[in-house]
Amino acid sequence: MSQYDFDLITIGGGSGGVRASRFAANLGAKVAVVEGAHMGGTCVNVGCIPKKLMSVAAHYHEDFEDAAGFGWHLKDKPTFDWPTLIARKDAEIARLNRIYENVLTTAGVTILRGWARLVDAHTVEVDGKHYSSRTILLATGGQPVRPDLPGAELAITSDEFFPLGAQPARALVYGGGYIAVEMASIFNGLGTATSLVYRGERLVKDFDADLGLHLAQEMAKKGVQIALHTVIEKIEKAATGLRVHLSDGRVEETDCVLLATGRKPRVDGLGLEALGITQKANGAVVVNEALCSSLPSVYAIGDLIDRMALTPVATSEGMVVAEALFGKPGRSTRYDLVPTAVFSHPNVASVGLSEARARAQARSQGGAVRIFRSTFTPLRHTLSGRAEKTLMKLVVDPTTDRVLGVHMVGPDAGEIVQGFAVALVCGATKAQFDATIGIHPTLAEEFVTLRTEYVAPA
Repeated sequence: MSQYDFDLITIGGGSGGVRASRFAANLGAKVAVVEGAHMGGTCVNVGCIPKKLMSVAAHYHEDFEDAAGFGWHLKDKPTFDWPTLIARKDAEIARLNRIYENVLTTAGVTILRGWARLVDAHTVEVDGKHYSSRTILLATGGQPVRPDLPGAELAITSDEFFPLGAQPARALVYGGGYIAVEMASIFNGLGTATSLVYRGERLVKDFDADLGLHLAQEMAKKGVQIALHTVIEKIEKAATGLRVHLSDGRVEETDCVLLATGRKPRVDGLGLEALGITQKANGAVVVNEALCSSLPSVYAIGDLIDRMALTPVATSEGMVVAEALFGKPGRSTRYDLVPTAVFSHPNVASVGLSEARARAQARSQGGAVRIFRSTFTPLRHTLSGRAEKTLMKLVVDPTTDRVLGVHMVGPDAGEIVQGFAVALVCGATKAQFDATIGIHPTLAEEFVTLRTEYVAPA
């Protein structure tokens, strides 16, 4: 008989924790998952899923407008009801919560409801009760950072955005990363007068520079008021909402301020410091290649380790841990070619190296890069009359001819780039892209018909 209650206790019922726990149980381990909130974590409850649903909803107003160019005429002006969307979204999230719980129970995993704290290397306390385990997996995810500025308590974060009971007539989004541009696009698309304030010189700065510049232009066309190189100095209550003082001297009145200035690992209350578990300055747990912390019995995955805050990465890491502990070690997560998408309007998607990173890498090796780029009007907008432009870009190593990066801003960018991610993982060359016959007429075919090397204007 084991000296422990469990072989694995996972703290956190998000996508990564659930995948690791279910996989470990299928490999014969006795597993428990501790969760104090809804199953599914950030992604299911206040992230990927509700965001995508609301993004889809926010696209419809343009679809109604575009339909006129194709001969469709609506007798009455379409109207939107925010409470209906929120209720429908909440029902779907509740369904997914149940699915996550059923997946665990079907696999034989014990679910412990409550908040966890590490007592020692093999003991977890959950609401006053102690449970022992041979190994412990930390999968508690991340949480929004609320910046230190006067009046910040008057604003909301993405966590409070999704359950909003009423639609604000005016909204100001503070930030320039993927959450900021997604929230601004949703607000704007659903009819809220929206502005976005960001301290940086371009949006989504972690992506290829051309993507952020192009995205800002397209969001502005859709009505989002964007102020770059600008910060909020303070927020205060006004007679009819909130008054926001900006560093450029403007004072903007709004009904809602949404802070999207970053996220941090969720470590408060876990008791990591008392056990001497090594952490980064932002609280992230430091792990080795096997995802083990400085305490040999404690592992960590997902947003908590601050490598790549993406759900599929967390689930991959969860499987790595489960396999290493209870199966056949050797599985690993590859971080260099992870495709990702931003569900802004229009969408952004990317896989591989940005132009800047590719050039820096080439310079260190005495080489260069080739750029292939196209900006064009999608076919549907030749009849809709909308001024939206799509951007597609390839980064190529001239020595090996390998495609190093695929980047896009435009409709369904995530759906398109996912397929090209397979090609990059397989080491595809530009010649192989060129030899591939495109599906006509599609946006995706542009990636296999780019022939002229792009030279930036002097």
